[in-house]
Amino acid sequence: MHLVRHLADMPSEAHSKGAVVTIGSFDGLHLGHQELLGRVLEKARANGQLSVVMSFEPTPREFFAAGRPPARLMRFREKFEALEAAGVDIFYCPRFSAAMREIPAVDFVRRILVHGLNARSLVIGDDFRFARKREGDYAVLQYLGRVLDFEVAQVPGLFLGEQRVSSTAIRQACAAGDMALATKLLGRPYKMSGKVVRGERVGRTLGFPTANVDLRRRQCALSGVFAVRVHGLGSGARDGVASVGSRPTFNGSKPLLEVFLFDFDDDIYGEYISVEFIAQLREQEKYAQVAELVAQMRIDADNARSILSADRVLTEQERTLDS
Repeated sequence: MHLVRHLADMPSEAHSKGAVVTIGSFDGLHLGHQELLGRVLEKARANGQLSVVMSFEPTPREFFAAGRPPARLMRFREKFEALEAAGVDIFYCPRFSAAMREIPAVDFVRRILVHGLNARSLVIGDDFRFARKREGDYAVLQYLGRVLDFEVAQVPGLFLGEQRVSSTAIRQACAAGDMALATKLLGRPYKMSGKVVRGERVGRTLGFPTANVDLRRRQCALSGVFAVRVHGLGSGARDGVASVGSRPTFNGSKPLLEVFLFDFDDDIYGEYISVEFIAQLREQEKYAQVAELVAQMRIDADNARSILSADRVLTEQERTLDS
């Protein structure tokens, strides 16, 4: 997959073949996003064109709420990896700026979509708005498509029962510690990825050596103590328990992701790992004595082992039924 930050760097193949384009933040790449991407990929393959996902960095919501941005479900690298795995040809991700905020809908379509990306088709969600003061919508795109010769398809929102699948709903589920709902809306467990960095080695002195993961997020979608599975350390997943928060017992201030892996003590500094959050065990707490914290950590580890064992059995049963 090509990552393009400026239209001048767009591969020549896009100009010769044409493109099927979709636009959005795609934070989390949930089931609704996956359905939208499926339509894009299907149409691009059928027409012999390239599939293009356009997003922004920072996201428009982050730009407009610079002092208190919404929590990200995915950091940039995670989004890139997910789109690449989905089979997208080009990820066009320009910087969102004051100039981009003020661009009229007609100019956005003509300059960026038609001339820049050579969009022959545009696939959007049913809540998509764009350009200055969010003046662009499906009706505007339909009109411009007739004038500038491109197709527009709108994909309806996805509902699971009464629940609309959205990044906002997933953020709310994560904030509430409802990892089962987050998993349902995503179609997979919620995860955070990052490089293992050197910490203050507090966990090792307590008998729980932890891998500290660099979050690279201004706002984290969740906090607390969780039963987790970790990928990236050889084949298969490793079970563990993770804490996301500022370590209140030690008067910390910076949010950290600390992972204690069961039956594992290898040196993994510098490794890039993915942590899947299966269930929340409890909220973060401040303990008066470190001994109280250690006792609770032992309980957390036992609870996490039980939950992960039961989850593994349930997953195997579901696979058997599917087959």
